[in-house]
Amino acid sequence: NGEDGAGNVVEVPADMRARDVCQFLVYRSHCLDDNSWSLVEHHPLLGLERCLEDHELVVQVQASMPSDSKFLFRKNYDKYEFFRNPLNFFPEQMVAWCQESNGSIPHSQLLQNFLNSSSCPEVHGFLYLKASGRKSWKRLSMFLRRSGLYYSTKGSSKEPRHLQLLSDLEDSSVFTVTTGRKLHNAPTDYTFCIKPSKVRSECKELRMLCAEDEQSRTCWMTAFRLLKYGILLDQNYKSPQQRMSPVPHFSTPVRSVSENSLVAMDFSGRTGRVIENPLEAVSAAVEEGQTWRKRGQRMKALGSPSPLQPSSLSSVIHRTQLWFRGRIRREESHKMIMQQGQVDGLFLLRECQSNPKAFVLTLCHHQKIRHFQILPCEEEGQMSFSLDDGSTKFTDLIHLVEFYQLNRGVLPCKLKHPCTVVAL
Repeated sequence: NGEDGAGNVVEVPADMRARDVCQFLVYRSHCLDDNSWSLVEHHPLLGLERCLEDHELVVQVQASMPSDSKFLFRKNYDKYEFFRNPLNFFPEQMVAWCQESNGSIPHSQLLQNFLNSSSCPEVHGFLYLKASGRKSWKRLSMFLRRSGLYYSTKGSSKEPRHLQLLSDLEDSSVFTVTTGRKLHNAPTDYTFCIKPSKVRSECKELRMLCAEDEQSRTCWMTAFRLLKYGILLDQNYKSPQQRMSPVPHFSTPVRSVSENSLVAMDFSGRTGRVIENPLEAVSAAVEEGQTWRKRGQRMKALGSPSPLQPSSLSSVIHRTQLWFRGRIRREESHKMIMQQGQVDGLFLLRECQSNPKAFVLTLCHHQKIRHFQILPCEEEGQMSFSLDDGSTKFTDLIHLVEFYQLNRGVLPCKLKHPCTVVAL
């Protein structure tokens, strides 16, 4: 299923990986391949979700899924974000190294110790554990190691005689719980679950866990992935284009476009040429913008409707953009952001529920979701939009988004990743 709810049936060969299926769906949906697409294993009755790793065999995963479960195709911007910003994922107080280093280790070595099978990283902290067959939860001291997830039977003691194995890593997967409070009476919103791979729908076999906050939950879940898959995740991250089989099962080539493949061109002569000098490229872009602006002014003076005039398109042109979600509730915007990975700069625009003429920018920063109201401004008969009480005005929402993609302005970070919905 796509994020719009539409379903699609794809015949998948036994040796096809999740990454290859995503490549095919990207091509089929005519969307940009930026290596952030994922297949999501979705269990609606249990309220569980997890993104398949790129190297996983889809048929193998599907064989262990019950009939009511399905795959979703959507963005997951934080799939490999821990490689880029490891310190955001592993708070110093939660990570220890079972070595003679007194727990201190250079930040540059943080991920290497997770990937290196000879090292012994440990994630520790308090988690709530749901009692089997009941809705009660107990707060316990937990330890995640290569050998599995343990809890202490005596306070925070790490002595072997006080540690009880809760789950191994090899034959289990870690899931986000989307209905933790409602279905499981969880003490917080930050619920996750360790599910044995061979278990289809038996709730008593699920290890339901609950963290104190989002950063803590993210740390536990990311460490689980790293300790289970190790160097495979590093290979998935570094070599997204070097596939084991570049979608050989489909006759159509996979579409892959990158901003790096776009170049500035000069068509002033008989033949076009690539502009290699960056300064010349910027100058050409400015000159072209001024030319179009003058053209719009001339057409306005002549009484001709110009496609550039804000009065004609500013009120509707944003509806064509991937980041515009229309009239959705605040809670729904939260859900969409969380589903696509809480990375800095993930955003969407929606209509304001309290003010029919205004809009709201929903933005993720430091794993927190914030909302900024965009108000309409009218001056000399010209309508514009502003995010900062009129200090900076834009003729339409597209110009506003483009500005804040390049400039942080009053926002906590630049707009980086549009929260999109793809129809299959």
